[in-house]
Amino acid sequence: MTMKVGIPSVLRSYTAGASTVEANGATVAALLHDLDARYPGIRFRMVNEVDALRPHMRVFVNRESISDLGKALAPKDEVMILHALSGG
Repeated sequence: MTMKVGIPSVLRSYTAGASTVEANGATVAALLHDLDARYPGIRFRMVNEVDALRPHMRVFVNRESISDLGKALAPKDEVMILHALSGG
């Protein structure tokens, strides 16, 4: 199932500047693996060595923040990846 994925500006160098791309996956983890196959290196910027989202990355499915990369996806789901800002 192919779905549209929103890409934050900090990761658009991997997608040739595209703010929205397409990817396949029955789960968020599978979707991120497919994104990496299409745009090599992008997954490493979002997921750490223990397969967890990096602290500064957020994934929203249908406007709901998720942390479980095993979350199942449906064909009509909207996926948005965001880069969290921090500072002092």
